[in-house]
Amino acid sequence: MFVTDVNDIKIYNLSAGKSLPEWLTDRRKRSQLKKKIDSRRQIELIQDFDMPGVSTSIRMSPDQQYILATGTYKPRVKCFEVVNLSIKFERCFDSEITCFEVLSDDYSKLVFLQCDRYVEFHAAHGRHYRLRIPRFGRDMKYHKPTCDLFIVGTSSDIYRLNLERGQFLQPYQSEGSCLNTCEINPEHNLLLVGTEEGTVEAWDPRERRKCSTLDVAMKFPNYKQFPSITSLKFKNGLQMGVGTADGHVLLYDIRSREPLFIKDHLNREAVKKIEFNASMNAVCSLDSAMLKIWDENSGKQMAYIESQSKFNDFCTIPNTGMFFFAQEDVKMLTYYIPSLGPAPKWCSFLDNLAEEIESEVSRFFASSLCVDPEYESSYDFLTDVFPGSSISW
Repeated sequence: MFVTDVNDIKIYNLSAGKSLPEWLTDRRKRSQLKKKIDSRRQIELIQDFDMPGVSTSIRMSPDQQYILATGTYKPRVKCFEVVNLSIKFERCFDSEITCFEVLSDDYSKLVFLQCDRYVEFHAAHGRHYRLRIPRFGRDMKYHKPTCDLFIVGTSSDIYRLNLERGQFLQPYQSEGSCLNTCEINPEHNLLLVGTEEGTVEAWDPRERRKCSTLDVAMKFPNYKQFPSITSLKFKNGLQMGVGTADGHVLLYDIRSREPLFIKDHLNREAVKKIEFNASMNAVCSLDSAMLKIWDENSGKQMAYIESQSKFNDFCTIPNTGMFFFAQEDVKMLTYYIPSLGPAPKWCSFLDNLAEEIESEVSRFFASSLCVDPEYESSYDFLTDVFPGSSISW
């Protein structure tokens, strides 16, 4: 475990530590862990929390009992059960996963959007059915009231697949040439899609028509090319966050076309995902270089998380300070920030561990500041530099 302090906020990296070679047997790995002192101090919160090559996306099930992650190579999905802190199952695919959605409260109903235009449905026992969409997909969201699965991609069509009837419905016709992302508000079920031209379109699934269009790119008139929309996220029924391809995050109230705040990541990297922490009024925005946590009212940066590899995705557990990251590496990272919330119930021991570490650090600094005068009397202190010497203070 590695602890960093950013703006008086403690960040605990629970994945820090050296990993053992993959070619070692389980018996050799256990023996190596017993010999190494650093390995004894290392916390393995969830066993086998890694991928063979790269992890691409990660999600938490709605009942907060399972963590699902996809990666390569071979393309696969892993499901981890947090109660047992171990893997529950692992399944492989024929092609890489672009994104996936959890349709049920647990892992029993899943849908995967693949890079070869296939949409694959999984039940608790395994693969249930797969079908193909007309164009390559980039994102999808499930609309529970109508059982419609909205799929967007490299076309102006918003494909609608009704899972109750098992057939495609008439797609929505967008004005954008390509659609990068989509989001559904859980309170009033408004559908948002982000286009390649830098606009956000709002669709009402009840009337099956477009309500309005928000031109986000007009807020950056000095750019030679309009930044495309790469991420969307609702905080509640009224507020939402919009991420662009040039590293900007804009906070909006859906009743106004003017942004409440504009945050610049200052690295020209596309914003891949946005999450809100309602209890702390904080926004978590991710690009390939880092995760930035900042105040939604002032824009002041509260903390940040960096990695040696590029980030692909992250997820949080609601009302906690736990973060999980998918990155361009074998390891999937786990971070804990007590300032953003307590630890989940299944790893409540992290709160006690954080308190113990903080108390030990405070005792160390307190003892280091107290120096016994008897030790000072046995030392000679040099105040001047001898002539001709090369010593400089």
